[in-house]
Amino acid sequence: MSVDEPLALIGRGAAEIIREDELIKKLGEGRPLRIKAGFDPTAPDLHLGHTVLLNKLKQFQDLGHEAIFLIGDFTGMIGDPTGKNATRKPLTRDQVIENARTYEEQIYKILHPEKTLVMFNSSWMNAMTSAELIQLAAKHTVARMLERDDFSNRYKSGQPIAIHEFLYPLIQGYDSVAMKADVELGGTDQKFNLLVGRQLQEAFGLKPQVVITMPILEGLDGVQKMSKSLGNYVGIAEPSDEMFGKLMSISDDLMWRYMELLSFTALSEIDTWKRRCSEGANPRDYKVKFAQEIVARFHGSTSAKRALENFEARFKQGLIPEDLEEQKLTAGEAGYPIANLLKDLGLASSTSESNRLILQGGVKVDGEKISDRQLALKAGASYIVQVGKRKIAKVKLLNPSA
Repeated sequence: MSVDEPLALIGRGAAEIIREDELIKKLGEGRPLRIKAGFDPTAPDLHLGHTVLLNKLKQFQDLGHEAIFLIGDFTGMIGDPTGKNATRKPLTRDQVIENARTYEEQIYKILHPEKTLVMFNSSWMNAMTSAELIQLAAKHTVARMLERDDFSNRYKSGQPIAIHEFLYPLIQGYDSVAMKADVELGGTDQKFNLLVGRQLQEAFGLKPQVVITMPILEGLDGVQKMSKSLGNYVGIAEPSDEMFGKLMSISDDLMWRYMELLSFTALSEIDTWKRRCSEGANPRDYKVKFAQEIVARFHGSTSAKRALENFEARFKQGLIPEDLEEQKLTAGEAGYPIANLLKDLGLASSTSESNRLILQGGVKVDGEKISDRQLALKAGASYIVQVGKRKIAKVKLLNPSA
């Protein structure tokens, strides 16, 4: 059986596969592979950024492989030092247990319960003796640890690095030994730790796991990574209306990124949508499709339909006066720059004021907040443009040849 189709699905959205030739060989063995994805129980409320890995895990499940959702309850008490410029305060055992419990209530919104094995790394780490831990530490060097950017930068700048922080990648790597993982999934920020797993498996006489890194999903602002602390996240347990509204607020460019990493729609169909938008179709129509898919995944199709109806009702009732006259303007070949459009519609006194309003988050097009000052609205469509709560205009952008 050809591995081309499974390989294409597995590679969708992946940042890196180490090594692809090994993955092809494993896929060709005709046996269910053991696919590991580890989660530290520090932030148990999952958001869409976390689901990038869960989606990939589900794709492996759909291909007939064994998905192992590893809760790092033991490593959680160490604290993942990745990306930290100071020693991280470890969680207490009670905190770890409480946080870990909530994971299982959420992951089955994506993963198949009957095909998912949930494991805790305390199962083998609590049984490890101090002598065995020292033997494990002997399989890695300080020089290799300092190859990690965050450790290296802290060392060079004189920031303290506690010895226990070096144990984190070692124990994460040993998890792959204990689990006999064939493939490990992780974010791009986890690459060093995942490669430690490959090295330790070889040191213990096992075939090294294939490492697949996934991108860190940007938040709603399209700039910083999705994070609850930054307020730019979409939580998978949020009410359907709130989830739908947040997804409709993302920029058109970010929409395609989200579709690649979060949607289960075939890439060929998404490419067709992109082509249609380049030919003048309204991206909003496809953003609606995407938002409905995501809401349906976590709340069901009925809730997704109702969320769309509620969104459109709020949009129509709250933004568009019945007597609003439609203005007509001719766009250029590249579209109508948003800053110029705000000025020409009388919603801003100048393009510089337009840019300021955009930066302040006060501009919406078709009910969606605009953050890209370089945005150019395409010709051949009508738009509702709003500045603040009271300034609003309806405009139809004509083609240059019209």
